[in-house]
Amino acid sequence: MMEEEKKEKEPEKTAEVEEAAKPEGESGAEAATPQDSGAESEAKTETPAEEEKQDKSEDKPAEPDWKTLYALTLADFDNYKKRAARDREDTYRYAEMDILKDILPVVDNLALALANAKEKSDDPFVKGVELVYDTLLKSLKDHGAEPFDSVGKELDTEKMEAIATLPSPDVPEGKVSIESKKGWMLKDKVLRAAQVVVSSGKPGGEK
Repeated sequence: MMEEEKKEKEPEKTAEVEEAAKPEGESGAEAATPQDSGAESEAKTETPAEEEKQDKSEDKPAEPDWKTLYALTLADFDNYKKRAARDREDTYRYAEMDILKDILPVVDNLALALANAKEKSDDPFVKGVELVYDTLLKSLKDHGAEPFDSVGKELDTEKMEAIATLPSPDVPEGKVSIESKKGWMLKDKVLRAAQVVVSSGKPGGEK
């Protein structure tokens, strides 16, 4: 009987020793506490990230005014169409400018020949040259090209090219006294500028 009582007490002591060997606060409820605190720390670390996202959303630029941009683009396109139409019209209108400009030296030579043949105006050959000259002038006029006079007029740098300055007894200072090459206009543009001599006033300081 004594041996049986000793055996029953030994397991109780072993349980008490194991219970005493456990560190304090290692119960199920208390062991869960560190995990809970870790979750709380994770929640706290997420807060600054959310604040950073909010700051970035506040720094984001505002949406552009699409209606204004559309109106500006439409106006630019309309101006482009008008400019293209104007350029196309000018191209058609002045397409013959280069060809007519190449014909002008021929007209100059015929005019010079006729000027030197005034004494032989009854000569059939001179009459033939005069007929060719008149035909060329008519063809140029039909295409909108016409000569303009420069003698006695103020120097116009857009239409005239001054090649010299000489005194003139008849032409006031600053005006064209001699026209060495006639100028031509094509509609409202200068086809060829006139080459002129500008008067510097009366010679020898005359008044």
